[in-house]
Amino acid sequence: IGEAIGPIWEANHVWLILIVTIVFTAFPRAYVHISTTLHIPLTILVIGIVLRGSAYAFRHYDIKDDDIHLRWDQLFAVSSLISPLLLGIIIGTITAGNFPINPNNFFEAYMSPWLKVFPLSMGLLTLLLFSYLAATYLLLETHDFTLQTIFRNRAITAALLAGLLEETVLYLGKSGAPRLWGELTTSLWGVSIQLGVGGLTIAAILLLVTQRYWWARVCAILQVTLTIWAWGLAQFPYLIPPDLTIFNASAPEVTLQFIAGTLVVGALFLFPSLFYLFRIFKGSTLFRHKGHHE
Repeated sequence: IGEAIGPIWEANHVWLILIVTIVFTAFPRAYVHISTTLHIPLTILVIGIVLRGSAYAFRHYDIKDDDIHLRWDQLFAVSSLISPLLLGIIIGTITAGNFPINPNNFFEAYMSPWLKVFPLSMGLLTLLLFSYLAATYLLLETHDFTLQTIFRNRAITAALLAGLLEETVLYLGKSGAPRLWGELTTSLWGVSIQLGVGGLTIAAILLLVTQRYWWARVCAILQVTLTIWAWGLAQFPYLIPPDLTIFNASAPEVTLQFIAGTLVVGALFLFPSLFYLFRIFKGSTLFRHKGHHE
């Protein structure tokens, strides 16, 4: 894992900083509500991200046969579970719109919104999707048969569980996030995306079983991408249902124009740089597929 993510580790921070900055500047009202009501899970998420990065760095430079090295491994594993779980819980809370207007106490204001069935199930789904992608990606990072077998089994298991949990989360959304349920079950595009996700899940599992790992990863990427798009389209135009939308919670027009221009200019530098980075360090797994990796 260390060899796989080492060269591109810092690139992840680009997206984290970019998303937070865009929400803060482009949609300040939504940012205030999210950062206030969800400050506890957000804080735990940040702690998990920091501990994960710290554990990875210290583990890399530590003596590999001492007891401390094992502790860094354990810290890396635990923080890797915490981060996607809390991210999913936060997304689930935002999707459901569980933001109290006049809370009576601390629990109602800062705990109750995210300690509900739907946000927690969304957290588990996000964790499974992260695990699924990680295992599928790592299959192409090693030529060791034993490791490939472990990653393949984990990828298949995660894919099956994620597929089941996606439908469970959708059903829970009937009461927990009615807008999500309605958009994905009554609209043509919603049903089409669900069928697409299901088809890609089956295809990915079959490709994993037949050891066609490169194409399995392509299907996994498309599956998760479609899942994210389904959530985004069902949520549109709401940032926090049922009141805040991208229209009534946005910054002044001049600010949005400046942000849009900055993003365009930044993209001209960012995407070529990222392509160059991945082409150098990940070219063998991203752009070529041979043998069992086909």
